[in-house]
Amino acid sequence: MRWTLFIALTLAACSKGPEADLPAIGEARSLAAEWALVNEQSAAGHITSTYTQTMRARLREALQTDLGSLTRPQSDYGNEIRAILATADDASPALLRAHARALKQIEDKLESA
Repeated sequence: MRWTLFIALTLAACSKGPEADLPAIGEARSLAAEWALVNEQSAAGHITSTYTQTMRARLREALQTDLGSLTRPQSDYGNEIRAILATADDASPALLRAHARALKQIEDKLESA
Protein backbone atom coordinates (compact mmCIF):
# COMPACT_ATOMS: atom_id res chain seq x y z
CA MET A 1 0.00 0.00 0.00
CA ARG A 2 2.83 2.39 0.84
CA TRP A 3 4.54 1.74 -2.48
CA THR A 4 1.34 2.38 -4.40
CA LEU A 5 0.87 5.71 -2.65
CA PHE A 6 4.54 6.61 -3.21
CA ILE A 7 4.34 5.79 -6.91
CA ALA A 8 1.09 7.72 -7.33
CA LEU A 9 2.55 10.79 -5.62
CA THR A 10 5.74 10.57 -7.63
CA LEU A 11 3.85 10.36 -10.91
CA ALA A 12 1.62 13.27 -9.92
CA ALA A 13 4.65 15.38 -9.03
CA CYS A 14 6.30 14.59 -12.36
CA SER A 15 3.24 15.22 -14.50
CA LYS A 16 3.72 17.72 -17.26
CA GLY A 17 0.97 19.72 -18.77
CA PRO A 18 -1.27 22.69 -18.23
CA GLU A 19 -1.85 21.88 -14.56
CA ALA A 20 1.90 22.06 -13.96
CA ASP A 21 1.85 25.56 -15.46
CA LEU A 22 -0.77 26.92 -13.06
CA PRO A 23 1.76 28.65 -10.75
CA ALA A 24 3.38 30.48 -13.68
CA ILE A 25 -0.02 31.44 -15.11
CA GLY A 26 -1.13 32.83 -11.75
CA GLU A 27 2.09 34.77 -11.33
CA ALA A 28 1.88 36.19 -14.86
CA ARG A 29 -1.70 37.30 -14.15
CA SER A 30 -0.55 39.04 -10.99
CA LEU A 31 2.36 40.69 -12.80
CA ALA A 32 0.07 42.06 -15.52
CA ALA A 33 -2.21 43.54 -12.86
CA GLU A 34 0.77 45.03 -11.04
CA TRP A 35 2.05 46.55 -14.30
CA ALA A 36 -1.39 48.11 -14.81
CA LEU A 37 -1.20 49.64 -11.34
CA VAL A 38 2.31 50.98 -11.97
CA ASN A 39 1.15 52.62 -15.21
CA GLU A 40 -1.93 54.02 -13.54
CA GLN A 41 0.08 55.52 -10.67
CA SER A 42 2.73 56.82 -13.06
CA ALA A 43 0.13 58.57 -15.23
CA ALA A 44 -1.33 60.18 -12.12
CA GLY A 45 2.12 61.45 -11.13
CA HIS A 46 2.19 59.45 -7.90
CA ILE A 47 5.47 57.65 -8.58
CA THR A 48 8.75 58.78 -10.09
CA SER A 49 9.85 57.95 -13.60
CA THR A 50 12.87 56.07 -12.22
CA TYR A 51 10.65 53.87 -10.07
CA THR A 52 8.27 53.35 -12.99
CA GLN A 53 11.07 52.30 -15.36
CA THR A 54 12.61 50.00 -12.76
CA MET A 55 9.30 48.31 -12.01
CA ARG A 56 8.46 47.82 -15.67
CA ALA A 57 11.86 46.23 -16.29
CA ARG A 58 11.43 43.89 -13.31
CA LEU A 59 7.89 42.98 -14.34
CA ARG A 60 9.05 42.17 -17.88
CA GLU A 61 11.91 40.08 -16.50
CA ALA A 62 9.55 38.13 -14.23
CA LEU A 63 7.10 37.59 -17.09
CA GLN A 64 9.94 36.31 -19.28
CA THR A 65 10.91 33.90 -16.51
CA ASP A 66 7.31 32.68 -16.24
CA LEU A 67 7.16 32.17 -20.00
CA GLY A 68 10.41 30.22 -19.92
CA SER A 69 9.15 27.94 -17.16
CA LEU A 70 6.04 26.79 -19.02
CA THR A 71 5.81 23.14 -19.98
CA ARG A 72 3.62 24.19 -22.91
CA PRO A 73 4.86 27.57 -24.12
CA GLN A 74 2.88 27.28 -27.40
CA SER A 75 -0.43 27.26 -25.52
CA ASP A 76 -3.14 29.89 -25.20
CA TYR A 77 -1.67 31.02 -21.88
CA GLY A 78 1.84 31.13 -23.37
CA ASN A 79 0.50 33.28 -26.18
CA GLU A 80 -1.22 35.55 -23.65
CA ILE A 81 2.03 36.03 -21.72
CA ARG A 82 3.84 36.81 -25.00
CA ALA A 83 1.12 39.36 -25.80
CA ILE A 84 1.73 41.06 -22.45
CA LEU A 85 5.46 41.14 -23.12
CA ALA A 86 4.78 42.67 -26.55
CA THR A 87 2.88 45.63 -25.10
CA ALA A 88 4.46 49.05 -24.84
CA ASP A 89 5.97 50.01 -21.50
CA ASP A 90 3.31 52.69 -21.07
CA ALA A 91 0.40 50.49 -22.19
CA SER A 92 -2.97 51.49 -20.86
CA PRO A 93 -3.93 49.97 -17.52
CA ALA A 94 -7.16 48.78 -19.16
CA LEU A 95 -5.23 46.76 -21.75
CA LEU A 96 -3.00 45.18 -19.12
CA ARG A 97 -6.00 44.35 -16.95
CA ALA A 98 -7.68 42.74 -19.96
CA HIS A 99 -4.65 40.47 -20.32
CA ALA A 100 -4.82 39.70 -16.59
CA ARG A 101 -8.51 38.80 -16.92
CA ALA A 102 -7.76 36.52 -19.88
CA LEU A 103 -5.12 34.70 -17.83
CA LYS A 104 -7.55 34.44 -14.91
CA GLN A 105 -10.13 32.78 -17.17
CA ILE A 106 -7.52 30.30 -18.39
CA GLU A 107 -6.38 29.67 -14.83
CA ASP A 108 -9.95 29.08 -13.61
CA LYS A 109 -10.62 26.69 -16.50
CA LEU A 110 -7.49 24.65 -15.76
CA GLU A 111 -8.23 24.54 -12.03
CA SER A 112 -11.72 23.19 -12.65
CA ALA A 113 -10.53 20.51 -15.09
